[in-house]
Amino acid sequence: HVEDSVAKILDDLQWLGLTWDEGPEVGGDFGPYLQSQRLDIYERHVQQLLESGRAYYALETTEELQAMRQAAERATGGFRYSRPDLPPTVEQGQAARAKGQPVVVRLKMPDEPITVVDEILGEITVEVDQHEDFVIQKSDGFPTYHFACVVDDALMKVTHVLRGQEHLMNTPKHLALQRALGFPSPRYAHLPVIFNMDGSKMSKRDKDKALKKGLPPPEIDVHDFRVAGYLPEALVNFLSLLGWSVGADREQIDLQETVELFSLDRVGKTNAKFDREKLLSFNTDWAARLAPERLLELFKDYVALNTMPMLHESDETLAQILKACKGFRTFADVQRKAGFIFVPDDAIEYDPKAVKKVLAKNDGAGYAMLEHLLPKLETMTDWSAGPLEQVIQSVCQEQDTTLGNVAQPIRVAVSGTTISPSIHETLVLLGKEQTVWRIRNVLRARP
Repeated sequence: HVEDSVAKILDDLQWLGLTWDEGPEVGGDFGPYLQSQRLDIYERHVQQLLESGRAYYALETTEELQAMRQAAERATGGFRYSRPDLPPTVEQGQAARAKGQPVVVRLKMPDEPITVVDEILGEITVEVDQHEDFVIQKSDGFPTYHFACVVDDALMKVTHVLRGQEHLMNTPKHLALQRALGFPSPRYAHLPVIFNMDGSKMSKRDKDKALKKGLPPPEIDVHDFRVAGYLPEALVNFLSLLGWSVGADREQIDLQETVELFSLDRVGKTNAKFDREKLLSFNTDWAARLAPERLLELFKDYVALNTMPMLHESDETLAQILKACKGFRTFADVQRKAGFIFVPDDAIEYDPKAVKKVLAKNDGAGYAMLEHLLPKLETMTDWSAGPLEQVIQSVCQEQDTTLGNVAQPIRVAVSGTTISPSIHETLVLLGKEQTVWRIRNVLRARP
C-alpha cells in the first residue's frame, strides 16, 4: 500500500496549495524522486565510503546486539554501539553478505566534537562521547533515512533544510556523512515541535490512546482534517503561525502572503501548542471569507471523500445547501444540518429525545401542530421561501403561538432532529413531495 500512501500524501499537499516546482508528478533535472528508484545511487555512495575507509561492514547478529545492549545497560544504564578494534574488511563483509548473513554498513564517526550551526537555535556542539557509528545501509541493502536524505539533499542541490526540533540530534550524523562524502552542508533550521494543549507531544499515537479510552480519534494527519471538513486555507493559516509570527498582531494570513513575509528570524525556539478551538475559529472565519465558488469546490471534495448521499447532487443544490448553512464551523456542521435531505424518506432516524420534547410533550402538541399545518402544505402550488414563510406565519397567528412552536415540529418531522437550516430553506431544499411524505409518515407512526 506504499504507492497509495504516497499518492494520498501528494494529493493532500496539493489540496493545501503546497505545490512544488520539481519532484514527483512534475519532473526535473535531479530525478528520480522516489527513494526506491534511487537504490543504485545510494549503493555507489556506500561503496565510496567503504573503499575510502570511512565506513565498514558490521556482522553482529540481532541476538549479539541485544546481548551487547543488555550488558551495557546493566553496567552503565545506557547503550552505545562500540566499533570493533578490527572491523571486517570490505572483502569479508561482501563474502558474509553473499552467504546471506545479516550484514549492515556503519559510518565511522569522527573522533572530534561536531558543532551544528542552526539558523534558529544557534550553535550546538555534540561531544565525542555522544557519537556512535550508526547504520547507513541495512542488511537488505536499503539505505537508512539518515543516509538517503544526505545523499538526496546533496545531489538535488538542496540549500536549506527546515524540519522539526526532534531531528536536531540527527544533524551531527548528517554533517559527519556530508564531510565523509565530500558534500557541502545545507543551512539547517529546526522548527518548534507541535504539542497538544496538555503538554504532550502531538503524534499518531494519540489516535490509539483515544480509541483505547473509547473516545473518537483526534485529527492528526492533514488527511484527517480534510476528511473532517476543514478548509485548506484555514489549516495553512493556523499551521504557519505555530512557532512563527507575522508581526503586528495579525492572525489571518493567506498562503501567498506567508510566502512573501516568512523569515527565519521570526521563528520561535519554544514548542508550539495545537489549540483545536482556535483552529475551529480560524476555519469559521475562512468559511465566511471565501468566495462561494471556492467554497463549493472544497465542499464537493469533502462530499466525495466521505461518500455522502449528496455526492451526485448538482452544483446548484450543493451551493444552496452551503448558503442555507452559512455560519458553519466545518463542513461536518453542514452535513449535520442538511444531510437528512439526501437520506431516503423511509430511512430517516428520529432522535427519541427530539420526538419526546417537540412532538409528544404537552399531550402531543407538536403532532397536533403538524395535523393543522399539513393540509395547508398539501395545497401549496408555489413551493418557495416566500409562500412557505407566509403559510407558516399564518399558522402562528391562527394558533396564537411562536414561530418556534410551529417550526420545530416540522423540523423534527422532516429531519429527525431539532437541527437544520432555517425552516423555509429546509423545506425548499427538501421539496414539497418529500416534506409532505415525511410529515404524513410521522403522523402515521404517532403513538
